[in-house]
Amino acid sequence: MSKLSDGELNPAGRIDELREIIRHHSRLYYEQDSPEIPDADFDAIFRELAELEDQHPDLITPDSPTQSVGGSATITFSSVEHRVPMMSLDNAFTPDEVTAWGGRLQRRIDELGASAESVGLVAELKIDGLAVSIRYENGVLVQAATRGDGRVGEDVTANVKTITGIPHRLPKGSPEVLEVRGEVYMSISAFEELNAAQIEAGEKTYVNPRNTAAGSLRQKDAAVTASRNLSFWSYQLGEVVGGPELTEHHQIFEFLGGMGFPVNPEVVVLHGLNDVDAHLMHWQKHRHDLDYEIDGVVLKVDALSLQRELGFTSRAPRWAIAYKFPPEERTTKLIDIQVSIGRTGR
Repeated sequence: MSKLSDGELNPAGRIDELREIIRHHSRLYYEQDSPEIPDADFDAIFRELAELEDQHPDLITPDSPTQSVGGSATITFSSVEHRVPMMSLDNAFTPDEVTAWGGRLQRRIDELGASAESVGLVAELKIDGLAVSIRYENGVLVQAATRGDGRVGEDVTANVKTITGIPHRLPKGSPEVLEVRGEVYMSISAFEELNAAQIEAGEKTYVNPRNTAAGSLRQKDAAVTASRNLSFWSYQLGEVVGGPELTEHHQIFEFLGGMGFPVNPEVVVLHGLNDVDAHLMHWQKHRHDLDYEIDGVVLKVDALSLQRELGFTSRAPRWAIAYKFPPEERTTKLIDIQVSIGRTGR
């Protein structure tokens, strides 16, 4: 008979332990940009916690990581309260889990009296960067903030203004208030150029584009940020006052492009759940054809009226899911083996 783990003997104790582990690694990832474990390991820990809480709903607390988003604002930057919360996304780690989400989505849509068969889904690449919200008032960029915990982020206005492609002023006729959400990232070519310069200077190289982008954006000196050649993709709206009457999610990208924001060209509308699997497998296979890192594909219900009716959980929308690619297997080539024999012959 196999021995029961501590988690099986004491769910409450295991849940507390997992929450502390997740908080520790969230601080390292979101606030210090220095993760200790791979994303896949963090996802597995988070998933174990979510499953335990599903089995023991009486143990769910409002401060659990499953009920909140990301990290928190630090003392390095002043805090910014998001007028419209920056929610996270629920994750799926296999195509079967995406199918299960699709089944739940269909049932909810049927309950609302709509036809699930005719529901379009917008597929967006999941850019591996740092989420920000950029606020414009009367067409002028007045503030930019990180996601933080979804409700309060960090003021990075001066640094965001250094990023090429982010307009400081919007065209005539823009909304009175417009909050644009998107991802700050570092292209692979920019990352390689930065590391080449580090090597030439005899300095330590950076680990990966995502952490480098996050660290570059959260610099006290905006001149450092400006030197890092960061990029931005826009993909969502926050608070809007006096904006256009949009009815579908894909129209947001058309609107943002018209306002002068960079929009990822790989965004597509899928006509129902039947097209999803092939699309996910395509990008899982071709992710390295891009000059920026992606770690999955995001699916969102296209009809904005349905989005509103489907609503949110405490941390994520019910009308969206993020399919995360499985951890990649790498092949290491063995170049040489050095054998050393000591005086004892060992």
